Amino acid sequence: MLKKSTLEQVVSKDLSDLWNVLSPEEKRIITDNFTISHYKKGQIIYAEHEDPENLWCLLRGKVKMYKSGIGDREQILRLYRPVQYFGYRAYFAGEKYVSSCAVLEASTIGSIPMEIVEKIIRQNNDLAMFFIHELSRNLGGSDTKIVNLTQKHIRGRLADALLLLEDNYGLEDDEATLKIYMSREDLANLSNMTTSNAIRTLTAFVAEKLILVDGRRIKILNETQLRKISKFG
Repeated sequence: MLKKSTLEQVVSKDLSDLWNVLSPEEKRIITDNFTISHYKKGQIIYAEHEDPENLWCLLRGKVKMYKSGIGDREQILRLYRPVQYFGYRAYFAGEKYVSSCAVLEASTIGSIPMEIVEKIIRQNNDLAMFFIHELSRNLGGSDTKIVNLTQKHIRGRLADALLLLEDNYGLEDDEATLKIYMSREDLANLSNMTTSNAIRTLTAFVAEKLILVDGRRIKILNETQLRKISKFG
């Protein structure tokens, strides 16, 4: 358990966007009810059909939101990076979770009971607008993703996935290697294809000298061409 002074520093630093619209009393309430938890790689944060109880904030690490489909095949719907909030849509909708969230690597996650968040929202229009903005951005992103996954060919979808990983998590110091080591299965689930198709398409990209693959490490050699494949694929 962190000391209160240390917790206040973590909350104010990592929740800066949200923190800036709160009054001193609201900041105290958030700090008093903010819990920090550590998750191991692959650990589930919440599962489909559970009741939404918390606003979650990824402080360190990487998180995927996914939904199980036919034959328990997963579709990754969204990837989260520090510092992003998640898990609140179902609460505002008055329904159970329709998707699940799990960590892609060891992660540190903060949580605040949604009942407390709701009470503050009812008194703070700026906080309400913050969540409206977040929900609207997510909805727009989901609309784009639906079109890409249903209309693009396999090459375009995989190029999209690689570029999304770069945009979300950045590159290593060599300015070419993705700063996330994703399994072939997760990469397939992100691209809406089978694992075998993901492997074949990765192999084709390697042969075309678009990327270099070393285990789970993927180095982008020709980003310009990948973006062309993404746009026209």
